[in-house]
Amino acid sequence: MTTTDDRPAATPRAVAPERTGAIAPQLADLVSPFFGGKLPIRIRAWDGTTAGPTDGTADAPTVVVRDRDALRRLVRHPGELGLAQAYVTGEIDVEGDLRSGFRRVWSSVRAAAASPAAHTSANPAPTRLPLIAKAVRTAYGLGAIGLPPQPPVSQARLRGRLHTKARDRGAIEHHYNLSNDFYALILDPQMAYSCGYWTTDDAGYTVEDAQRDKLDLVCRKLGIEPGSRHLDIGCGWGSLSLHAAERYGAHVVGVTISSEQKAFIDKRIRERGLGDRVEIRLQDYRDVTDGPFDTVSSIEMGEHVGKGTYPAFTAQIHHLLRPGGRALVQQMSRTSRPGGGPFIEAFIAPDMYMRPVGETVALIEESGLEVRDVHALREHYVRTVDAWYATFEANWQRVVGLVGEEVARVWRLYLVGGALAFEEGRMGVDQILAVKPTPGGGSGMPPVRAW
Repeated sequence: MTTTDDRPAATPRAVAPERTGAIAPQLADLVSPFFGGKLPIRIRAWDGTTAGPTDGTADAPTVVVRDRDALRRLVRHPGELGLAQAYVTGEIDVEGDLRSGFRRVWSSVRAAAASPAAHTSANPAPTRLPLIAKAVRTAYGLGAIGLPPQPPVSQARLRGRLHTKARDRGAIEHHYNLSNDFYALILDPQMAYSCGYWTTDDAGYTVEDAQRDKLDLVCRKLGIEPGSRHLDIGCGWGSLSLHAAERYGAHVVGVTISSEQKAFIDKRIRERGLGDRVEIRLQDYRDVTDGPFDTVSSIEMGEHVGKGTYPAFTAQIHHLLRPGGRALVQQMSRTSRPGGGPFIEAFIAPDMYMRPVGETVALIEESGLEVRDVHALREHYVRTVDAWYATFEANWQRVVGLVGEEVARVWRLYLVGGALAFEEGRMGVDQILAVKPTPGGGSGMPPVRAW
């Protein structure tokens, strides 16, 4: 996409004298070591100068650096966070396909890191400290040294100790309480905000179909039956709670700590006449005491639990399940750095914690649950996020009208970056099915999978 700069003129501030000469080549010289000396994108600076590939790569996106505030942010927060802050505020923009640009950048970084020349004494790989020092010198020469701009208003500001109930409520409200109308402009009509299950490549098959098939898959794996009692931890906008009640006859308790989500689901319960089968509570999962339940689900909520508190989370599932009952945890994973990443943790899901799937399986087993099945769905998330992104872009003006351009740019970055992370295997998502064995070791599982 191509965007225009509609921001008001910046307030003048005292800065160091700007070095004479074209600015874009100086910026290109600064960042090119990360790409083996060859930029995969073009750069256009605030003085109108450009730098970057000229060897026929006509599809290379152009990164527009609109003013010195972008450099001030990058000096203060080198890397992902500084770039994200500059992008969401419009100090940096991208002309061309954003996802293609991300893909090109990641590919170039990997190629530079894997190149034998990058590891010789004559061509050492760039190290962080010298590049930061060079960035400071370049920023000073361009008149960009000074106090950084204030953090974007869309950036999370949480206080207190990690994963107390109050802080967790604040983190969830930051992410989910933008408004139900906002999420309705991205998600399918069921408001399923998790990875779908794409069972066909037919042209008429939509994300709504994939979400319905995912909900059916979850219910079949859990063995939900009419009259059974189901607990939906982190029930979101109720897609699974309502599906399990309507299609499988379950009596469902759903818990959420988002007031916006509860209001949305309660309205759907009334509209569908499900008040006798679905109860939605504004309640922390740690406060649920009315077990046992026949089945328990947690669909992409475990990422919000945190590292230190995850054993208590799995212990609570074990405690609330009846012997022979099943639990299904659908959860995202990271294969490298644990956590959520600087951008996601700052703007999207504060305190998010992802780990390799094997570590999550071990933690579930340590609670006393027996893991029976691990189903990787990584490629399904690429298709799911692609569908969300297409809907998001189609509704761009309405999104901006609801939440403002800065938050809209946060979500554009989130959706594009997320799809690419799943595509390239830097993130995964898995359904982990477990059972609480009976005292004699029985599992109640069918000898042959029914899904």
